[in-house]
Amino acid sequence: MMRICCEPLVKAVMSTMNNWRSQSEKLDKSQMSVMEEACRLASITRWAGDHHSYLWKSGVDRLFLDLLVDNHTKIQKLQRELSVHDLITVVQESQSANLPLSFRPHLWDILGGLAANCPENIDLERHGNELRLSVLIICACSSFVNSVGALCQVSRDGPANMAECESATRAVLMMVYSPCKYISSLARSILCEILKSNGRDYVEYLLKILSRRLAGNKFGLPGNLEIVVTLMSLACYSSVPKYRKLIIKFQGMKTLVAFIMWWLNNPVRTKRGSMVPHLRDSFTERSCCVPCTEEWEGEDMLLLFGLWILAELLHHSADMGVHLSDSLEDFSEARLIQELQEICRKHNSHGSRWYAAYILCYFGIFGFPSKLGKRIGKSLGEKEHSDLKLDLANEESVYVHEVILTVRCPSLLPRRESVSKEKSSIGSNIKLCTERRSIKAVRLSAHVDQQSLLKLLEYVYLGYLQASKDLVKKLKIFARHCKLESLMQMLCRRNPKWDVPVPTFDLSPALGPAGEHFSNLLLESSTTEVVHWKCNSCCTWVPHLHVHKIILESSCDYLRALFQSGMQESHMQTIKVPVSWESLNKLVGWFYSEQLPEPTFDCIWDNMDPEEKFREVQSYLELCWLAEFWLIEDLHEECYKVVISCLDSSRYLSAKIIQIAANFSLWKLAQVAAEYMAPSYHHLRYSGELDALDSNLVEMVRAASVRLSQEGSHQFS
Repeated sequence: MMRICCEPLVKAVMSTMNNWRSQSEKLDKSQMSVMEEACRLASITRWAGDHHSYLWKSGVDRLFLDLLVDNHTKIQKLQRELSVHDLITVVQESQSANLPLSFRPHLWDILGGLAANCPENIDLERHGNELRLSVLIICACSSFVNSVGALCQVSRDGPANMAECESATRAVLMMVYSPCKYISSLARSILCEILKSNGRDYVEYLLKILSRRLAGNKFGLPGNLEIVVTLMSLACYSSVPKYRKLIIKFQGMKTLVAFIMWWLNNPVRTKRGSMVPHLRDSFTERSCCVPCTEEWEGEDMLLLFGLWILAELLHHSADMGVHLSDSLEDFSEARLIQELQEICRKHNSHGSRWYAAYILCYFGIFGFPSKLGKRIGKSLGEKEHSDLKLDLANEESVYVHEVILTVRCPSLLPRRESVSKEKSSIGSNIKLCTERRSIKAVRLSAHVDQQSLLKLLEYVYLGYLQASKDLVKKLKIFARHCKLESLMQMLCRRNPKWDVPVPTFDLSPALGPAGEHFSNLLLESSTTEVVHWKCNSCCTWVPHLHVHKIILESSCDYLRALFQSGMQESHMQTIKVPVSWESLNKLVGWFYSEQLPEPTFDCIWDNMDPEEKFREVQSYLELCWLAEFWLIEDLHEECYKVVISCLDSSRYLSAKIIQIAANFSLWKLAQVAAEYMAPSYHHLRYSGELDALDSNLVEMVRAASVRLSQEGSHQFS
């Protein structure tokens, strides 16, 4: 939508806000509502896109000056003659009192989004924005410092306007860490100047707020919003050298490590929209099946900002002769590294995973550890199923797999002739697979650094690598040549950019044209219901998927044993999998991406036909059984959770699910279904709905009903 309607939307927003500027004191209630919606629409600045350049061209900086500052034209004329201190004083005295308090959080959010997504080398001076930008940054930093004062006040005396505190603090955070060097440098210098009067006291008090949260005293315990503002404030302070030293001096690193460990043991999950009122609107509260864009900070905001501060302190700790080990009294360095790697592997927010990976750089670990990468990494150097041998100058060789290099780092592959686009018959396809067993050898130049190459292959196969400082310099050359941008960012230790998604370890492209040439196995479903089928790679008319043994066996011990057994089955070109076609596609998708598509329990689910819901759950039951049979624990656990969620959302499915679960010998799921049926046991028995079940399942439901009634009687006794 933004690509199609970008310019008209920006014009509409600017027109509405300009109209407000000209008659702010005359707007009635309905006009104020329109203005509020315009502000909410303008908050699209938190996402990157062309709308940023349109907003700058439309004079968003001039508009915001009119709203925030009185007589800003006069200030701009004097600006070049005033010192930074005098300019700050003049701007603070001229801040507008006409702007309603309810709109200020919106303006700070918009400004913060503009700063966070401003290009690195934009020439603001050439565009004439630098003078207005200085005044806007002063306004934001002044509001932030007042917010810190209010935070200390609310901690002592009671509530304050925490919504504006949060948005002003967030705006300054986006400014001081902006990818635009001009904005970040200017914001840090202005913030340092404004903080001169009481910055030291505020740093100490902010750290005390965190310490109180760690102590766990119920009396006066700070709330989630207060903690979020505290952490963002400390992140802002950490950007200024003077106050970064103070944080370290006041045992800030020790407090931050303890806080991160506390959160990992007691995860407090909350979304920003649930904490600050200006983000709530009637549409969002009513909508339930509109796909929502995942926010970069997600639900683990406390973890993200804790990691952010620790990363910034670590980034400069060597210059100050400070070592993290001095702050790890209660935790070992090995445990911290392990926890950071787990954050990268788990389904945390993009922001938390970025900053966990950023901190890992300081321990010589570069990249994003993942469960799939851990499994695929075991195949690095193994001759089994490899189709390429890299001969090094010292006469050593490394066996690799073209399909993995094609997806993860095609620059490492030698040039090859294009594959014929003609479809192969079944027989010729088998012949191609047989021919592919021969391993191609590539002689590498003596100029190729062996250690760097092996480390780069480590990154390709595992998703991360470990390297010393001396080796990092050589790896940068490799990473730049191979266009591995995320690795390059880690090796250079550049701050994560707001709202940039984490690079995923995803081998799914190998299922398309890029990887079909390397396929050495076909998977077919034992119960195919697909009527229309056409394969772009071969002439086999039975629905199938072209897959790669090396990827399948990396995640499945059963298939590894099958492929390496030496028996007849290990040489088969086609395997029939005893699940439906829908389940087979989910299974293969999980093998290649570790992603399992899950139902969304919204209006779409609620309005589905019961039979359609049952078919949806049945595919997960099939996979749950197959995962148990094939010894794939992670997939089994995921499918189990999905089935439980479906039963929780639609309990009436239990009567059908319990029999299917029993047929698959999934007794744990059958027991759960029985417990869901327990409250309706007598109704189900008299209606005859239990007659279709096996007698042992009926007894399972009856026993669950008896337990339920006994628990109820104990509660009232």
